[in-house]
Amino acid sequence: MLEQIITAYNEAIFDTDRERALSIVSQAAEQGFSPEDIVFKLVVPAIEQMLASVSSNMDANLAQHFLTSQIAAEIIDQMIPRFKTAPEIVGTIVIGTSPGDFHGLGKRIVIGCLKARMIEAVDLGLNVPPERFVDAALEHGAQVIGISSMMVHTARGDNGCRAVRRLLQERGLEDRFRIIVGGAPYRFDEQLYRTVGADSWAENAVAAGQIITDLIREVKS
Repeated sequence: MLEQIITAYNEAIFDTDRERALSIVSQAAEQGFSPEDIVFKLVVPAIEQMLASVSSNMDANLAQHFLTSQIAAEIIDQMIPRFKTAPEIVGTIVIGTSPGDFHGLGKRIVIGCLKARMIEAVDLGLNVPPERFVDAALEHGAQVIGISSMMVHTARGDNGCRAVRRLLQERGLEDRFRIIVGGAPYRFDEQLYRTVGADSWAENAVAAGQIITDLIREVKS
């Protein structure tokens, strides 16, 4: 029975049919599947499979990736309050786009994936000034600051990641936070993240989930 539900859910995701995907999840709950099973055996594997296609030859597009992550986030928000034991939140990231950058789709996909990993993501939105990144990280007790840039000049700009790094240095906060960056410019130059002062970068949402998990653990250790 579970295999049939998994197949039907994956087909709905591939067809970008949100209503059918949510209906399948409702049916699974009615048939007695636990919230834990729905999250960890149905939703999380589906999002990992879909997003892994970014670096493979599978015929998946950005719309499918986006839908998968948004549905996952919605279902996880519904299921977690029903868990018998509340899942442990791994950690927190504040995430936004760099100043002058208004491309938010990639960021939203990453946020959906992070929810599946039990990482709290505070969305700061678009065109975020460096002070806001640092202040929000302090306010929410985050371990990681995520900065998304889809254009070379916003990635390299003095008001982006470079400015966040300077603020952390000036305030004596470098040991409290790690900076991760992502977006097209970093795929073209895999050493760019070092140039702008980040601790790491992620090629896609799947990679981001694991890297951010590792950065959180590094800060907490």
